[in-house]
Amino acid sequence: MLAAGSLLLASCADKTPKEEALVYPETKKVDQVDEYFGVLVEDPYRWLENDTAADTKAWVEAQNKVTFGYLDKIAFRPAIKSRLEALWNYEKYSAPFVEGRYTYFYKNDGLQNQFVLYRQAEGGEAEVFLDPNTFSAGGTTSLAGINFTKDGSLCAYQLSEGGSDWRKVVVMDAESKTILEDTLIDVKFSGISWKGKEGFYYSSYDKPKEGSELSGKTQNHKLYFHKLGTPQAQDVLVFGGDKQPRRYIGGYVTEDEKFLVISAANATYGNELYVQDLSKPNSKIVTLVSGFDNEHDVLHHENGTFFIQTNLDAPNRRIVTAPSSKATPDNWTTLIAETENPLTAGSAGEYLFCSYLKDAVSMIQQYDFKGQLVRNIELPGLGSAAGFGAKRTDTELYYTFTSYIYPPTIFKLNLASGKSEVYKQSGVKFDPSQYESKQVFYTSKDGTKVPMLITYKKGLKFDGTNPTLLYGYGGFNVSLTPSFSTSNIVLMENGGVFAVANIRGGGEYGDAWHNAGTQRQKQNVFDDFIAAAEYLVAEKYTSSARLAIAGGSNGGLLVGACMTQRPELFKVAFPAVGVLDMLRYHKFTAGAGWAYDYGTADDSKEMFEYLRAYSPVHNVKAGTSYPATMITTADHDDRVVPAHSYKFAAALQAGHAGTAPVLIRIDTKAGHGAGKPTSMIIDEQTDKWAFMFYNMGLEIKY
Repeated sequence: MLAAGSLLLASCADKTPKEEALVYPETKKVDQVDEYFGVLVEDPYRWLENDTAADTKAWVEAQNKVTFGYLDKIAFRPAIKSRLEALWNYEKYSAPFVEGRYTYFYKNDGLQNQFVLYRQAEGGEAEVFLDPNTFSAGGTTSLAGINFTKDGSLCAYQLSEGGSDWRKVVVMDAESKTILEDTLIDVKFSGISWKGKEGFYYSSYDKPKEGSELSGKTQNHKLYFHKLGTPQAQDVLVFGGDKQPRRYIGGYVTEDEKFLVISAANATYGNELYVQDLSKPNSKIVTLVSGFDNEHDVLHHENGTFFIQTNLDAPNRRIVTAPSSKATPDNWTTLIAETENPLTAGSAGEYLFCSYLKDAVSMIQQYDFKGQLVRNIELPGLGSAAGFGAKRTDTELYYTFTSYIYPPTIFKLNLASGKSEVYKQSGVKFDPSQYESKQVFYTSKDGTKVPMLITYKKGLKFDGTNPTLLYGYGGFNVSLTPSFSTSNIVLMENGGVFAVANIRGGGEYGDAWHNAGTQRQKQNVFDDFIAAAEYLVAEKYTSSARLAIAGGSNGGLLVGACMTQRPELFKVAFPAVGVLDMLRYHKFTAGAGWAYDYGTADDSKEMFEYLRAYSPVHNVKAGTSYPATMITTADHDDRVVPAHSYKFAAALQAGHAGTAPVLIRIDTKAGHGAGKPTSMIIDEQTDKWAFMFYNMGLEIKY
């Protein structure tokens, strides 16, 4: 039950606040002109791409001064922060996992900046194994993954500093917690996979030159083997580099430790598949699948048979088997056929688990290794279930179920009986019975039916006055499945509506849905999102005066494109860590790997013109009144470099004709979002709700 005295919204005569025109920092312009297929394009804010330059740092400082000066004047901002801290302050747990003789789990006491990794021997007390809160002042260094040897005696864990994608790797004796050797450095986009106790495989790039650590291109990925007890400089290059140039390479050892599996890709979609027989010294790496037209993943190896998940001849994915001696596609046998619902599979014990998406919600089926359906797994409702993977010797697994009104709950599943029981309930102070989450289908511009989940407090009147946040992503085959957000309680308990549109470009309906939002079909994504907004207005969930839109990364692009195409439709916009300069995104870090979804301005004149037509940085029109906008980014974001947000903010501030604020909020010592300390998350969410409510002319009162 929500606390009595929950927040209430009061209208300020139903008007947005009367603002004095903000004085923005002066952003100099330079005479930079680029030529694309005979077309000249000005880029006056090119200098902001130099993230380490003194003038860029001064600009960041000046922008933050204006932004936080504005936010500081919102009287109810402290009340929102207090409410969020109260809501966030409960014990949070991860699903447990077993390594050797210990059961491990992550726990946060409430407001700790980072989750702490605990372990517990059978019959013993839980003890702290790793506490990332001690790694740095302010909790800005996070634990970015840990991997154990098969017997659980050794481990290697990754550290991320300030949210960077570049990692350090620490090797430790798990029993004694003794660090065994020097820390490995300059690891990026990598898992860790042990080969017995001999050492482990990891991936990295050549580190960019000093001064371009954030923006320097990362091109040729390399898979290394690190032998325990030897210096990193002696690590053996297994695959990649100049001889096998691939942008993304990952290597992992099968659970029976007989094969190294290598996945190699040049973009975020499509991969080659290679294997190496580890039982034979110096055996050659063998190609299973070449080319990048499809995606494949080895799920399991047992008794000379590979179990492979693939979308070859099956856009929604199927599971095939193949003898390990000749595992090329012409020898594949379908074990579990493709269905109308997209598939993601895993193995646990003696079973395969198929997680299907049906209209963006989870449906789980359990199969044996012969491909026979054992049972459907009953879930508590319509939502998202994850965690259906475990070791071959395990007899149970732990999965988590959540929805927009169902806080994350951990269940223990007996693999033999199929019975689930609640293992750990969420401690968040939230009563689901007071809220409703329903799925609707609306029609996009070209007639496509698109699902949207709308969540709100029961009894809410739909009279067009409800503050509403519409969220979307729409790219990279990513599916937005229902998940609980503590922050959204602030919106909903105050008469607000939270809506998530499952637009094209995502993976909700398989490859066809994804591809319909890529390259020269990208406008479909924006049309779908705009149609979602129009639906919410038409059905009187809200009105344009009470409608905010939000999205991060590719979702930041979504918000930037929609607010420049239809500025009158939205009151507030939150483009977060967005890809906003579509002519130059592929020039920074691993941006070139996104070309499958976007195409690049270098591909053809047609592709250049298509990108320029929606690129947010290039579509700010002088004299236009834009929504109240708070761009968010971080000075250490080396995934989507902050220059995207800097240039968009500069263009908006220069072209904007209205009185609504156009601000950029720049976190320092933070990256793309992973590992962000709790305190920074709460601060950011506080500012989001304060900015939104204030610019809608609404006030929060206790």
